[in-house]
Amino acid sequence: MRRVLALLLLLPPLGALSRAQAPQPTPAVHVRLTRSPGLGAEVRQALSDLPQGVRLGLLVRDLDTGEVLEARGEGLSLIPASTVKLVTAATVLLDRGDAGWWSTELTVPAGEQGQARVTHLTLRGGGDPTFSASDGPNSLRALAGQAHARGLREVGAVQLDGARLNAAAWNGLVLGVPMTAVRLTDWSASPPASAAQARAWAGAALVRELRRAGVRVRSDAVGTAPRFIPPVLPPRRDGQGRVLPPDSLIPVELRPGQAVASVRSARPFRVLADVLRPSDNLRSEELLASLATHPGTLTRALGREWAALQGLGVDMTGVALADGSGLSRENRLTARALVDLLDALYDVPYVRGTPRAELPGQTYRARRNAFAEALPQAGTGGDRAGRGGTLALRLQGRGLDVRAKTGTLPGVSALAGYVTARSGRVLGFALLMNGPRETPILTLRAVQDEVVAVVAGRY
Repeated sequence: MRRVLALLLLLPPLGALSRAQAPQPTPAVHVRLTRSPGLGAEVRQALSDLPQGVRLGLLVRDLDTGEVLEARGEGLSLIPASTVKLVTAATVLLDRGDAGWWSTELTVPAGEQGQARVTHLTLRGGGDPTFSASDGPNSLRALAGQAHARGLREVGAVQLDGARLNAAAWNGLVLGVPMTAVRLTDWSASPPASAAQARAWAGAALVRELRRAGVRVRSDAVGTAPRFIPPVLPPRRDGQGRVLPPDSLIPVELRPGQAVASVRSARPFRVLADVLRPSDNLRSEELLASLATHPGTLTRALGREWAALQGLGVDMTGVALADGSGLSRENRLTARALVDLLDALYDVPYVRGTPRAELPGQTYRARRNAFAEALPQAGTGGDRAGRGGTLALRLQGRGLDVRAKTGTLPGVSALAGYVTARSGRVLGFALLMNGPRETPILTLRAVQDEVVAVVAGRY
């Protein structure tokens, strides 16, 4: 309702609009109060322990009314560290939806479809960051089992289709790990050092699983599938020389490979939680890579993120994106941009479970907002692999419901997410702190926690 009322106030009288000027429907309208109220005395006191030389971006907004409650430097362009993962996760949700998936398949030459013996078998990946060698239904083992069940008994050689991602275009990542169209979660502890090594490892794992399933593989060599180029058939003419439509029957040797097995991932929520809660840098970069469209470059993936933020109505002033994890110090976000993003995914949530006729606040409080539930939760105790993630040991004993993403680099600390105030109001907040590299991070975190606690108590 707040967005509708605000929009109506901005429109001229209906009678004054011509047909060309009439407002057109849009996917989402985000009209927010932009007046900065400054800081309350309690928040100023909480910030008094901030070390000298630290630049601060702070914004707190009531997500049900749109009211800005606390603000200072909310438009400052600052290094966000791992709060960039909020952008990566949000874009994946927009791209896939909470009911979406990634897929991987095995194909054979079109002319050999249905045969027990084929010259080669091609593994085609879609950048699935959840694909494994042998774990469960989304694995090489499952693919090999399907191929055997469909009558495949002998393969001359295996090859990988790497066209989905241009691995060379990802060499600039601070993480230093190549991004390839086929990756295995088994590599998390010790990832391949090059795209060629990734291809060799994935191919060798496929050969093992095929043989385990009862399919003979004559060669251990792993090839690279040539890029498929749609055929251009010669023009046809009738007896009088007039041009005829192209022949609809494409010769079998010119057709693309045909699937003999296919698997798909689970819904994105699980992998988003596995990335955001422990702040997993490698899997975050893999999520970003899964967004890349042709020609499969880092630039194309970052462009998808940029377009997603614009589509959500995020104020892009001062925003720069360089990777999916936040390890790069070239990333820039503002507190305003982060809260805009949190606001959008609160207001129109991706819902876990069956959608219901309810307001966003009800979805959030019932813990069915997929984005919010993938975030670390403060004060849960335990290690960072659990529900609390990187916030497990922070704000303990405060009795607060805080679901937020942390960010840390030398001299940089950030915290952005949701907190339920004592009154029951759900607040979106972002604190970005940039100082000299020697700035004590624990001090910055303590200040952040105190600000969050004060804000929750005040409102």
